[in-house]
Amino acid sequence: MASPAPKSPEQNEKTKKYDRQLRLWGDHGQSALESAHVCLINACGMGTEILKSLVLPGIGAFTIVDGKVISEEDVGSNFFMDVESIGKSRAEVATQLLLELNADVRGDYVDENPLQLFENNPHFFSGFSVVVATGITERLLVPLSKHLWSAGIPLIVACSYGFIGSARVQVKEHTVIESHPDNITPDLRLDTPFPSLRQYMDSINLQELDLKDHSHTPYLVPLYKCLIRWREENGGSLPRTYKEKEALREIIRKEIRRDEHGNPVDEENFEEAIRAVNFAVLPTTVPKNIEEILNDDCCINLTSKSKPFWIIAKAVRDFVENEGAGTLPLRGSLPDMTAETARYITLQQLYYNKASRDAEVVYRRVQQLLHQLNQPDDTISEADVKQFCRHAASLAVIRGTCLADEYDPRSPAVNTIAQSLENPDSLIVYYVMLRGVDRFFAEYNTYPGEFDDQVEPDIVKLKACIAKLLNEWGCPTLAKDDYVHEICRYGGAELHSVSAYMGGCVGQEVIKLVTGQYKPINNTFLYDAISSNTSVFLL
Repeated sequence: MASPAPKSPEQNEKTKKYDRQLRLWGDHGQSALESAHVCLINACGMGTEILKSLVLPGIGAFTIVDGKVISEEDVGSNFFMDVESIGKSRAEVATQLLLELNADVRGDYVDENPLQLFENNPHFFSGFSVVVATGITERLLVPLSKHLWSAGIPLIVACSYGFIGSARVQVKEHTVIESHPDNITPDLRLDTPFPSLRQYMDSINLQELDLKDHSHTPYLVPLYKCLIRWREENGGSLPRTYKEKEALREIIRKEIRRDEHGNPVDEENFEEAIRAVNFAVLPTTVPKNIEEILNDDCCINLTSKSKPFWIIAKAVRDFVENEGAGTLPLRGSLPDMTAETARYITLQQLYYNKASRDAEVVYRRVQQLLHQLNQPDDTISEADVKQFCRHAASLAVIRGTCLADEYDPRSPAVNTIAQSLENPDSLIVYYVMLRGVDRFFAEYNTYPGEFDDQVEPDIVKLKACIAKLLNEWGCPTLAKDDYVHEICRYGGAELHSVSAYMGGCVGQEVIKLVTGQYKPINNTFLYDAISSNTSVFLL
């Protein structure tokens, strides 16, 4: 049997409150979330939904920048507004109501037009962890994008327009230690066992064990011993093909004890060993994507301004080249398996101790690097290094593009748009539509179809705006006008159901950015509420 679950520690009120999310990103992730300060530009229906998705899990603080007063349209599309709020400051009312959701969160507002605030004091936006902009026009979007790009502050521009939702994540460089991959292969090192593991495996003689001990030995032991036999018969190589792996499985099957009638005894640990052949018998190598990170210029050529991620990465690189002999620090965890408790714990302790020793080597190297870079010794803690080593096989680095560059007709994004438009079912057409709406608003200071008596004339105007945009990109005109008609029927309306869905999506991206866990989208997300389809495009 596997080791018993550890006794749950006593939970305080805060731990109980955030229990479910702590299971996702842990105490350190929650701490990062509580240290973050998010700025929201415009408390429209979607904007408040985004903040709701951040306030509930306990974001540290938020600031709303919005100079508008609440209108009847707001009451119809914004869950946080009611008829009695009409005429009041939208930023103030939204802030008050959002703060009622979670007493742990701090919030304030700036009742001022975002464009005027940016033009008068652009550095106001430089003090936030993330800036989220909703319902902004090209006149503010482009300079804000450039400013935050230079400052290295993530920007998310989100839009809820009729049945269309979009979100664009702008981040210069984002490093992820805990990417939480869907499938992760156990780090067992059966092909290159470390000394203490080899000694433990060799100390067990399966032939001398009685039936009870034989069937309660962790499956790694018979798998390791059968693998040695297979390698001795095959020139020391590992089984790679299906035929070779099946031959190894057959060796394991022959080790299963039989009763007096010659029938195999039910030994679940051996069945586990047979199933484990596919994922446990693999060469221990540094994954290609991790090699790219360790060979990145930011890793090799550290400076006094290097971030902790790259300093630890350099220490890990040095470990791989020296003590690790071509392997990453051991992860130090074991999957569950059928085994007698003491045997499982002994095996588990071997992996844990080896992982601790590897992390200690890396930490000592980190301290040397910090000294060489004239950075304080406490810049990186031993716990940080252990966390990094534990997840060294699933690191991720995302380098984005500046959103403002998309407004240059020579942008590389144009090629992606043109190629995507060749697929008649691609959601990229909604990106084109929304860019056309931006152009329309810039020329007419209103949204297409915003006034009932202008729907038909606005269809002609919007078609012209989109045709001009496509011409600048060197793309052919759209084959159908259906999308243009649909956009004009929306009249710039914001639907609460779409805003709520997109608010949850964008809130999730903010959490990824501030916790440094899970990979954020890169970089444009589109949602079609009619078909319930979503797509991500790298523009």
